[in-house]
Amino acid sequence: MTRLPHLRRDFAASLVVFLVALPLCLGVAVASGVPAELGLVTGIVGGVVTGLMRGSSLQVSGPAAGLTVLVLEAVQEFGLPALGVIVLATGLLQVLMGALRLGRWFRAISVSVVEGMLAGIGLVLIAGQLYAMTGAEAPASGLAKLAGLPGALAGALGDTEALAALGLGVGTLAVLVLWPRLPAAVRTVPGPLAAVGLATGVSVMCALPVATVEISGLLDSVQPPSLDSLTEAAGPGLLATIVAFTLIASAESLFSAAAVDRMHDGPRTAYDKELIAQGAGNTVCGALGALPMTAVIVRSSANVQAGARTRASRVLHGVWLLLFAALLPSVLALIPVPALAAVLVHAGAKLIPVRTVRSLWREHRGEALILVVTAVSIVAVSMFEGVLIGLALAVAKTAWDASHLKLEVVDKGAGPVQAHLSGNATFLRLPRILDSLEALPRDRPVELDLSGLHHLDHACRTALHNWAERHSAAGTEPVRVTSR
Repeated sequence: MTRLPHLRRDFAASLVVFLVALPLCLGVAVASGVPAELGLVTGIVGGVVTGLMRGSSLQVSGPAAGLTVLVLEAVQEFGLPALGVIVLATGLLQVLMGALRLGRWFRAISVSVVEGMLAGIGLVLIAGQLYAMTGAEAPASGLAKLAGLPGALAGALGDTEALAALGLGVGTLAVLVLWPRLPAAVRTVPGPLAAVGLATGVSVMCALPVATVEISGLLDSVQPPSLDSLTEAAGPGLLATIVAFTLIASAESLFSAAAVDRMHDGPRTAYDKELIAQGAGNTVCGALGALPMTAVIVRSSANVQAGARTRASRVLHGVWLLLFAALLPSVLALIPVPALAAVLVHAGAKLIPVRTVRSLWREHRGEALILVVTAVSIVAVSMFEGVLIGLALAVAKTAWDASHLKLEVVDKGAGPVQAHLSGNATFLRLPRILDSLEALPRDRPVELDLSGLHHLDHACRTALHNWAERHSAAGTEPVRVTSR
Protein backbone atom coordinates (compact mmCIF):
# COMPACT_ATOMS: atom_id res chain seq x y z
CA MET A 1 0.00 0.00 0.00
CA THR A 2 2.91 2.36 0.58
CA ARG A 3 3.71 2.31 -3.14
CA LEU A 4 0.14 3.02 -4.26
CA PRO A 5 0.36 6.85 -4.02
CA HIS A 6 3.52 6.75 -6.14
CA LEU A 7 1.87 4.50 -8.72
CA ARG A 8 -1.10 6.81 -9.02
CA ARG A 9 1.11 9.86 -9.47
CA ASP A 10 3.39 8.06 -11.94
CA PHE A 11 0.41 6.81 -13.97
CA ALA A 12 -1.03 10.31 -14.27
CA ALA A 13 2.38 11.80 -15.08
CA SER A 14 3.00 9.18 -17.78
CA LEU A 15 -0.16 10.25 -19.62
CA VAL A 16 0.94 13.90 -19.56
CA VAL A 17 4.42 13.02 -20.84
CA PHE A 18 2.90 10.81 -23.56
CA LEU A 19 0.71 13.68 -24.78
CA VAL A 20 3.71 16.04 -24.82
CA ALA A 21 6.01 13.50 -26.50
CA LEU A 22 3.67 12.37 -29.30
CA PRO A 23 3.74 15.53 -31.47
CA LEU A 24 7.41 16.17 -30.68
CA CYS A 25 8.44 12.64 -31.76
CA LEU A 26 6.63 13.08 -35.06
CA GLY A 27 7.86 16.64 -35.61
CA VAL A 28 11.52 15.80 -34.93
CA ALA A 29 11.35 12.83 -37.33
CA VAL A 30 9.76 14.83 -40.16
CA ALA A 31 12.23 17.70 -39.65
CA SER A 32 15.11 15.21 -39.69
CA GLY A 33 14.11 13.91 -43.12
CA VAL A 34 13.20 10.39 -41.95
CA PRO A 35 9.87 8.51 -41.75
CA ALA A 36 7.66 9.79 -38.95
CA GLU A 37 7.43 6.31 -37.39
CA LEU A 38 11.15 6.37 -36.58
CA GLY A 39 10.53 9.23 -34.18
CA LEU A 40 7.96 7.11 -32.38
CA VAL A 41 10.36 4.14 -32.30
CA THR A 42 12.99 6.31 -30.58
CA GLY A 43 10.38 7.62 -28.13
CA ILE A 44 9.30 4.07 -27.31
CA VAL A 45 12.89 2.90 -26.77
CA GLY A 46 13.62 5.99 -24.69
CA GLY A 47 10.73 5.13 -22.41
CA VAL A 48 10.87 1.35 -22.19
CA VAL A 49 14.64 0.69 -22.45
CA THR A 50 16.37 3.79 -21.08
CA GLY A 51 13.48 4.43 -18.70
CA LEU A 52 14.06 1.10 -16.95
CA MET A 53 17.75 1.75 -16.33
CA ARG A 54 19.39 3.58 -13.46
CA GLY A 55 20.84 7.05 -13.77
CA SER A 56 18.35 9.87 -13.52
CA SER A 57 15.04 8.71 -12.08
CA LEU A 58 12.72 11.39 -13.52
CA GLN A 59 14.47 12.38 -16.75
CA VAL A 60 12.65 11.36 -19.96
CA SER A 61 14.48 10.43 -23.17
CA GLY A 62 13.47 10.47 -26.80
CA PRO A 63 14.21 12.14 -30.14
CA ALA A 64 15.41 15.69 -29.51
CA ALA A 65 15.11 18.89 -31.49
CA GLY A 66 18.74 19.57 -30.59
CA LEU A 67 19.94 16.76 -32.89
CA THR A 68 17.55 17.48 -35.77
CA VAL A 69 20.02 19.52 -37.82
CA LEU A 70 22.82 16.99 -37.34
CA VAL A 71 20.56 14.05 -38.30
CA LEU A 72 19.30 15.86 -41.40
CA GLU A 73 22.87 16.58 -42.52
CA ALA A 74 23.89 12.95 -41.92
CA VAL A 75 20.92 11.54 -43.84
CA GLN A 76 21.53 13.91 -46.76
CA GLU A 77 25.24 13.06 -46.90
CA PHE A 78 25.29 9.33 -46.14
CA GLY A 79 21.71 8.18 -46.75
CA LEU A 80 19.05 6.78 -44.43
CA PRO A 81 20.61 3.27 -44.17
CA ALA A 82 23.75 4.79 -42.61
CA LEU A 83 21.73 6.44 -39.83
CA GLY A 84 21.38 3.14 -37.97
CA VAL A 85 25.16 2.63 -38.09
CA ILE A 86 25.80 6.13 -36.76
CA VAL A 87 23.32 5.79 -33.91
CA LEU A 88 24.50 2.26 -33.06
CA ALA A 89 28.12 3.38 -32.86
CA THR A 90 27.09 6.42 -30.82
CA GLY A 91 25.32 4.19 -28.31
CA LEU A 92 28.27 1.83 -27.96
CA LEU A 93 30.64 4.76 -27.41
CA GLN A 94 28.34 6.19 -24.75
CA VAL A 95 28.21 2.85 -22.94
CA LEU A 96 32.02 2.63 -23.09
CA MET A 97 32.44 6.18 -21.75
CA GLY A 98 30.00 5.48 -18.94
CA ALA A 99 31.82 2.26 -18.04
CA LEU A 100 35.11 4.20 -17.97
CA ARG A 101 33.46 6.72 -15.62
CA LEU A 102 33.79 9.62 -18.05
CA GLY A 103 30.23 10.86 -17.56
CA ARG A 104 31.17 13.34 -14.85
CA TRP A 105 33.71 15.00 -17.15
CA PHE A 106 30.95 16.28 -19.41
CA ARG A 107 30.15 18.69 -16.59
CA ALA A 108 33.51 20.33 -17.37
CA ILE A 109 32.32 21.49 -20.80
CA SER A 110 31.84 25.25 -20.93
CA VAL A 111 28.18 26.13 -20.41
CA SER A 112 28.60 28.95 -22.93
CA VAL A 113 29.62 26.45 -25.61
CA VAL A 114 26.60 24.25 -24.86
CA GLU A 115 24.26 27.26 -24.85
CA GLY A 116 25.83 28.46 -28.10
CA MET A 117 25.43 25.00 -29.61
CA LEU A 118 21.74 24.94 -28.72
CA ALA A 119 21.28 28.50 -30.01
CA GLY A 120 22.89 27.62 -33.33
CA ILE A 121 20.73 24.52 -33.62
CA GLY A 122 17.67 26.59 -32.78
CA LEU A 123 18.43 29.17 -35.48
CA VAL A 124 18.97 26.53 -38.18
CA LEU A 125 15.93 24.60 -36.99
CA ILE A 126 13.67 27.65 -37.11
CA ALA A 127 14.92 28.64 -40.56
CA GLY A 128 14.43 25.14 -41.97
CA GLN A 129 10.97 24.63 -40.49
CA LEU A 130 9.71 28.00 -41.75
CA TYR A 131 10.17 26.56 -45.24
CA ALA A 132 8.16 23.49 -44.20
CA MET A 133 5.39 25.80 -42.95
CA THR A 134 5.04 27.11 -46.51
CA GLY A 135 5.36 23.71 -48.16
CA ALA A 136 8.69 24.69 -49.75
CA GLU A 137 11.98 22.80 -49.77
CA ALA A 138 14.71 24.30 -47.59
CA PRO A 139 18.25 24.93 -48.91
CA ALA A 140 21.04 22.76 -47.56
CA SER A 141 23.24 25.23 -45.67
CA GLY A 142 22.30 27.33 -42.67
CA LEU A 143 23.24 30.63 -44.32
CA ALA A 144 21.27 29.74 -47.45
CA LYS A 145 18.25 28.93 -45.29
CA LEU A 146 18.37 32.35 -43.65
CA ALA A 147 19.09 34.21 -46.88
CA GLY A 148 16.26 32.52 -48.78
CA LEU A 149 13.56 33.07 -46.16
CA PRO A 150 12.26 36.44 -47.42
CA GLY A 151 11.87 35.05 -50.92
CA ALA A 152 10.15 31.89 -49.71
CA LEU A 153 7.67 33.81 -47.57
CA ALA A 154 6.99 36.30 -50.37
CA GLY A 155 6.42 33.44 -52.81
CA ALA A 156 3.96 31.79 -50.42
CA LEU A 157 1.72 34.86 -50.52
CA GLY A 158 1.03 34.31 -54.22
CA ASP A 159 0.35 30.55 -53.99
CA THR A 160 -2.98 29.25 -52.64
CA GLU A 161 -1.61 25.95 -51.32
CA ALA A 162 1.47 27.58 -49.78
CA LEU A 163 -0.71 30.26 -48.23
CA ALA A 164 -2.97 27.62 -46.66
CA ALA A 165 0.04 25.79 -45.24
CA LEU A 166 1.53 29.04 -43.90
CA GLY A 167 -1.77 30.07 -42.31
CA LEU A 168 -2.12 26.68 -40.61
CA GLY A 169 1.46 26.84 -39.35
CA VAL A 170 1.12 30.40 -38.05
CA GLY A 171 -2.13 29.47 -36.31
CA THR A 172 -0.44 26.48 -34.66
CA LEU A 173 2.43 28.70 -33.54
CA ALA A 174 -0.01 31.25 -32.10
CA VAL A 175 -1.72 28.53 -30.03
CA LEU A 176 1.65 27.38 -28.68
CA VAL A 177 2.65 30.93 -27.69
CA LEU A 178 -0.70 31.79 -26.09
CA TRP A 179 -1.36 28.43 -24.40
CA PRO A 180 0.65 29.13 -21.20
CA ARG A 181 -1.46 32.26 -20.59
CA LEU A 182 -4.77 30.38 -20.58
CA PRO A 183 -6.54 29.25 -17.38
CA ALA A 184 -5.02 26.32 -15.52
CA ALA A 185 -8.02 24.10 -16.25
CA VAL A 186 -7.41 24.48 -19.98
CA ARG A 187 -3.66 23.95 -19.62
CA THR A 188 -4.19 20.43 -18.30
CA VAL A 189 -3.95 19.51 -21.99
CA PRO A 190 -0.30 19.95 -23.09
CA GLY A 191 0.23 22.86 -25.48
CA PRO A 192 1.88 20.91 -28.34
CA LEU A 193 -0.94 18.34 -28.34
CA ALA A 194 -3.62 21.03 -28.26
CA ALA A 195 -1.98 23.01 -31.06
CA VAL A 196 -1.49 20.00 -33.34
CA GLY A 197 -4.96 18.67 -32.50
CA LEU A 198 -6.63 21.96 -33.38
CA ALA A 199 -4.61 22.28 -36.57
CA THR A 200 -5.55 18.72 -37.57
CA GLY A 201 -9.23 19.42 -36.92
CA VAL A 202 -9.16 22.62 -39.01
CA SER A 203 -7.29 20.87 -41.82
CA VAL A 204 -9.79 17.98 -41.97
CA MET A 205 -12.95 20.06 -41.64
CA CYS A 206 -11.84 22.68 -44.17
CA ALA A 207 -10.17 20.13 -46.49
CA LEU A 208 -7.08 22.30 -46.69
CA PRO A 209 -4.59 21.43 -49.48
CA VAL A 210 -1.65 20.80 -47.14
CA ALA A 211 0.77 17.90 -46.83
CA THR A 212 0.09 15.41 -44.03
CA VAL A 213 2.30 12.89 -42.24
CA GLU A 214 3.06 9.84 -44.37
CA ILE A 215 2.56 6.61 -42.43
CA SER A 216 3.65 3.17 -43.62
CA GLY A 217 3.44 1.19 -40.37
CA LEU A 218 5.70 0.91 -37.36
CA LEU A 219 7.28 -2.42 -38.27
CA ASP A 220 7.73 -1.46 -41.93
CA SER A 221 9.77 1.59 -40.95
CA VAL A 222 12.27 -0.39 -38.87
CA GLN A 223 15.37 -1.08 -40.97
CA PRO A 224 18.32 -2.60 -39.06
CA PRO A 225 21.77 -1.66 -40.43
CA SER A 226 22.97 -3.96 -43.20
CA LEU A 227 26.40 -5.59 -43.34
CA ASP A 228 27.41 -3.25 -46.16
CA SER A 229 26.50 -0.14 -44.17
CA LEU A 230 28.45 -1.47 -41.18
CA THR A 231 31.61 -1.90 -43.27
CA GLU A 232 31.27 1.66 -44.59
CA ALA A 233 31.48 3.05 -41.03
CA ALA A 234 35.28 3.13 -41.26
CA GLY A 235 35.18 6.17 -43.55
CA PRO A 236 36.63 9.39 -42.07
CA GLY A 237 33.49 11.42 -42.78
CA LEU A 238 31.22 8.92 -41.06
CA LEU A 239 33.60 8.59 -38.10
CA ALA A 240 33.59 12.38 -37.61
CA THR A 241 29.78 12.34 -37.67
CA ILE A 242 29.70 9.55 -35.06
CA VAL A 243 32.02 11.56 -32.78
CA ALA A 244 29.80 14.62 -33.20
CA PHE A 245 26.66 12.60 -32.39
CA THR A 246 28.33 11.09 -29.32
CA LEU A 247 29.63 14.32 -27.84
CA ILE A 248 26.53 16.41 -28.51
CA ALA A 249 24.00 13.75 -27.43
CA SER A 250 25.97 13.00 -24.25
CA ALA A 251 26.47 16.64 -23.34
CA GLU A 252 22.81 17.50 -23.95
CA SER A 253 21.61 14.52 -21.88
CA LEU A 254 23.88 15.20 -18.91
CA PHE A 255 23.21 18.93 -18.90
CA SER A 256 19.50 18.11 -18.99
CA ALA A 257 20.03 15.80 -16.02
CA ALA A 258 21.63 18.62 -14.06
CA ALA A 259 18.66 20.86 -14.86
CA VAL A 260 16.12 18.20 -13.87
CA ASP A 261 17.93 17.60 -10.57
CA ARG A 262 17.21 21.22 -9.67
CA MET A 263 13.48 20.66 -10.20
CA HIS A 264 12.89 17.94 -7.59
CA ASP A 265 14.06 16.71 -4.19
CA GLY A 266 14.43 13.03 -5.14
CA PRO A 267 17.62 11.03 -5.84
CA ARG A 268 20.35 12.89 -7.71
CA THR A 269 21.60 11.77 -11.11
CA ALA A 270 24.40 9.22 -11.27
CA TYR A 271 26.12 10.65 -14.36
CA ASP A 272 28.08 7.56 -15.39
CA LYS A 273 25.03 5.31 -15.05
CA GLU A 274 22.90 7.82 -16.95
CA LEU A 275 25.46 7.86 -19.77
CA ILE A 276 25.30 4.06 -19.91
CA ALA A 277 21.49 4.20 -19.98
CA GLN A 278 21.57 6.72 -22.85
CA GLY A 279 24.09 4.53 -24.65
CA ALA A 280 21.95 1.42 -24.23
CA GLY A 281 18.96 3.26 -25.65
CA ASN A 282 20.92 4.58 -28.61
CA THR A 283 22.36 1.12 -29.25
CA VAL A 284 18.84 -0.30 -29.52
CA CYS A 285 17.72 2.65 -31.66
CA GLY A 286 20.68 2.11 -33.96
CA ALA A 287 19.91 -1.59 -34.26
CA LEU A 288 16.37 -0.64 -35.34
CA GLY A 289 17.56 2.08 -37.74
CA ALA A 290 15.76 4.77 -35.73
CA LEU A 291 16.63 8.34 -34.66
CA PRO A 292 19.21 9.02 -31.94
CA MET A 293 17.92 9.85 -28.49
CA THR A 294 18.88 12.25 -25.76
CA ALA A 295 17.31 13.26 -22.50
CA VAL A 296 14.75 15.94 -23.38
CA ILE A 297 14.18 18.82 -20.98
CA VAL A 298 10.63 19.57 -22.24
CA ARG A 299 9.38 16.06 -21.51
CA SER A 300 11.44 15.78 -18.35
CA SER A 301 10.09 19.01 -16.87
CA ALA A 302 6.54 17.94 -17.79
CA ASN A 303 7.19 14.66 -15.97
CA VAL A 304 8.38 16.43 -12.81
CA GLN A 305 5.61 19.04 -12.88
CA ALA A 306 2.98 16.31 -13.31
CA GLY A 307 4.05 14.79 -9.98
CA ALA A 308 6.11 11.78 -11.06
CA ARG A 309 7.99 10.04 -8.28
CA THR A 310 9.72 7.01 -9.84
CA ARG A 311 10.96 5.63 -13.16
CA ALA A 312 7.55 4.06 -13.75
CA SER A 313 6.16 7.25 -15.31
CA ARG A 314 8.71 7.39 -18.11
CA VAL A 315 8.42 3.65 -18.80
CA LEU A 316 4.64 3.92 -19.05
CA HIS A 317 4.89 6.88 -21.43
CA GLY A 318 6.87 4.61 -23.78
CA VAL A 319 4.16 1.96 -23.49
CA TRP A 320 1.46 4.51 -24.41
CA LEU A 321 3.48 5.58 -27.46
CA LEU A 322 3.76 1.94 -28.55
CA LEU A 323 0.03 1.26 -28.11
CA PHE A 324 -0.94 4.45 -29.95
CA ALA A 325 1.39 3.73 -32.89
CA ALA A 326 0.20 0.12 -33.10
CA LEU A 327 -3.55 0.66 -32.67
CA LEU A 328 -4.21 4.12 -34.15
CA PRO A 329 -1.77 4.68 -37.04
CA SER A 330 -4.51 6.12 -39.25
CA VAL A 331 -4.88 9.08 -36.86
CA LEU A 332 -1.24 10.04 -37.47
CA ALA A 333 -1.85 10.28 -41.21
CA LEU A 334 -4.29 13.17 -40.60
CA ILE A 335 -1.70 15.42 -38.94
CA PRO A 336 -0.62 18.28 -41.24
CA VAL A 337 3.12 18.77 -41.73
CA PRO A 338 2.93 22.60 -41.30
CA ALA A 339 1.54 22.07 -37.79
CA LEU A 340 4.47 19.84 -36.84
CA ALA A 341 6.84 22.40 -38.39
CA ALA A 342 5.31 25.08 -36.16
CA VAL A 343 5.91 22.86 -33.11
CA LEU A 344 9.59 22.62 -34.10
CA VAL A 345 9.83 26.39 -34.71
CA HIS A 346 8.49 26.92 -31.19
CA ALA A 347 10.93 24.34 -29.81
CA GLY A 348 13.79 25.96 -31.72
CA ALA A 349 12.95 29.38 -30.29
CA LYS A 350 13.24 27.93 -26.79
CA LEU A 351 16.79 26.81 -27.60
CA ILE A 352 17.93 30.41 -28.13
CA PRO A 353 18.98 31.75 -24.69
CA VAL A 354 18.22 35.45 -25.18
CA ARG A 355 18.10 36.21 -21.45
CA THR A 356 21.33 34.31 -20.85
CA VAL A 357 23.13 36.35 -23.52
CA ARG A 358 21.92 39.60 -21.97
CA SER A 359 23.02 38.51 -18.49
CA LEU A 360 26.42 37.30 -19.70
CA TRP A 361 27.01 40.50 -21.65
CA ARG A 362 26.54 42.52 -18.47
CA GLU A 363 28.69 40.31 -16.26
CA HIS A 364 30.96 38.07 -18.39
CA ARG A 365 31.39 39.45 -21.89
CA GLY A 366 33.98 36.84 -22.79
CA GLU A 367 31.47 34.05 -22.13
CA ALA A 368 28.81 35.92 -24.11
CA LEU A 369 31.23 36.18 -27.03
CA ILE A 370 31.91 32.42 -26.91
CA LEU A 371 28.17 31.72 -26.95
CA VAL A 372 27.48 34.00 -29.91
CA VAL A 373 30.52 32.86 -31.95
CA THR A 374 29.58 29.19 -31.40
CA ALA A 375 26.02 29.81 -32.57
CA VAL A 376 27.09 31.84 -35.62
CA SER A 377 29.72 29.23 -36.54
CA ILE A 378 27.13 26.45 -36.48
CA VAL A 379 24.86 28.47 -38.78
CA ALA A 380 27.69 29.53 -41.11
CA VAL A 381 29.72 26.31 -41.26
CA SER A 382 28.28 23.17 -39.69
CA MET A 383 27.39 21.64 -36.35
CA PHE A 384 30.65 19.79 -35.74
CA GLU A 385 32.98 22.60 -36.78
CA GLY A 386 30.91 25.16 -34.90
CA VAL A 387 31.20 23.21 -31.64
CA LEU A 388 34.95 22.77 -32.16
CA ILE A 389 35.34 26.52 -32.71
CA GLY A 390 33.39 27.18 -29.50
CA LEU A 391 35.49 24.72 -27.51
CA ALA A 392 38.72 26.25 -28.86
CA LEU A 393 37.54 29.72 -27.83
CA ALA A 394 36.58 28.47 -24.36
CA VAL A 395 40.00 26.86 -23.88
CA ALA A 396 41.76 30.01 -25.09
CA LYS A 397 39.70 32.20 -22.73
CA THR A 398 40.42 29.89 -19.81
CA ALA A 399 44.14 29.97 -20.59
CA TRP A 400 44.05 33.76 -20.77
CA ASP A 401 42.17 34.05 -17.47
CA ALA A 402 44.50 31.54 -15.79
CA SER A 403 47.54 33.57 -16.84
CA HIS A 404 46.61 36.53 -14.65
CA LEU A 405 49.73 38.55 -13.97
CA LYS A 406 50.38 41.70 -11.97
CA LEU A 407 53.44 43.94 -12.19
CA GLU A 408 54.11 46.46 -9.43
CA VAL A 409 56.92 48.99 -9.88
CA VAL A 410 58.28 50.86 -6.86
CA ASP A 411 60.44 53.86 -7.76
CA LYS A 412 61.44 56.05 -4.82
CA GLY A 413 63.43 58.42 -6.99
CA ALA A 414 66.73 57.22 -5.59
CA GLY A 415 68.29 53.81 -5.39
CA PRO A 416 67.26 50.80 -7.43
CA VAL A 417 63.87 50.48 -9.16
CA GLN A 418 61.94 47.55 -7.65
CA ALA A 419 59.71 45.48 -9.95
CA HIS A 420 57.49 42.79 -8.37
CA LEU A 421 55.79 40.16 -10.55
CA SER A 422 52.96 38.09 -9.07
CA GLY A 423 50.43 35.59 -10.47
CA ASN A 424 50.97 33.26 -13.43
CA ALA A 425 53.52 34.25 -16.07
CA THR A 426 52.69 32.50 -19.36
CA PHE A 427 53.51 33.27 -22.98
CA LEU A 428 50.02 34.78 -23.37
CA ARG A 429 51.03 37.70 -21.14
CA LEU A 430 54.58 37.96 -22.46
CA PRO A 431 54.09 41.04 -24.70
CA ARG A 432 52.57 43.00 -21.82
CA ILE A 433 55.34 41.94 -19.41
CA LEU A 434 58.12 42.97 -21.79
CA ASP A 435 56.46 46.31 -22.66
CA SER A 436 56.28 47.18 -18.96
CA LEU A 437 59.84 46.09 -18.19
CA GLU A 438 61.36 47.82 -21.21
CA ALA A 439 59.75 51.09 -20.05
CA LEU A 440 61.84 51.03 -16.86
CA PRO A 441 64.74 53.54 -16.60
CA ARG A 442 67.91 52.23 -18.23
CA ASP A 443 70.25 54.43 -16.20
CA ARG A 444 69.25 52.99 -12.82
CA PRO A 445 69.75 49.54 -11.28
CA VAL A 446 66.67 47.27 -11.30
CA GLU A 447 65.66 44.63 -8.76
CA LEU A 448 63.29 42.12 -10.34
CA ASP A 449 61.37 40.12 -7.71
CA LEU A 450 59.82 36.88 -9.01
CA SER A 451 58.94 35.41 -5.61
CA GLY A 452 55.24 36.24 -6.06
CA LEU A 453 54.87 34.08 -9.20
CA HIS A 454 52.89 30.84 -8.87
CA HIS A 455 53.90 29.70 -12.34
CA LEU A 456 56.64 30.75 -14.76
CA ASP A 457 56.66 28.96 -18.10
CA HIS A 458 59.73 28.40 -20.26
CA ALA A 459 58.91 31.17 -22.74
CA CYS A 460 58.60 33.78 -19.99
CA ARG A 461 61.70 32.55 -18.15
CA THR A 462 63.77 32.82 -21.34
CA ALA A 463 62.34 36.25 -22.23
CA LEU A 464 63.00 37.63 -18.73
CA HIS A 465 66.55 36.30 -18.81
CA ASN A 466 67.19 37.95 -22.19
CA TRP A 467 65.67 41.23 -21.01
CA ALA A 468 67.86 41.23 -17.89
CA GLU A 469 70.95 40.72 -20.05
CA ARG A 470 70.01 43.53 -22.43
CA HIS A 471 69.15 45.92 -19.59
CA SER A 472 72.38 45.12 -17.76
CA ALA A 473 74.41 45.74 -20.92
CA ALA A 474 72.75 49.13 -21.46
CA GLY A 475 72.76 50.22 -17.79
CA THR A 476 75.33 50.88 -15.14
CA GLU A 477 74.63 47.84 -12.95
CA PRO A 478 73.33 44.35 -13.65
CA VAL A 479 69.69 43.50 -12.97
CA ARG A 480 69.22 41.67 -9.68
CA VAL A 481 66.66 38.84 -9.94
CA THR A 482 65.22 37.25 -6.81
CA SER A 483 62.89 34.27 -6.76
CA ARG A 484 61.70 31.65 -4.34
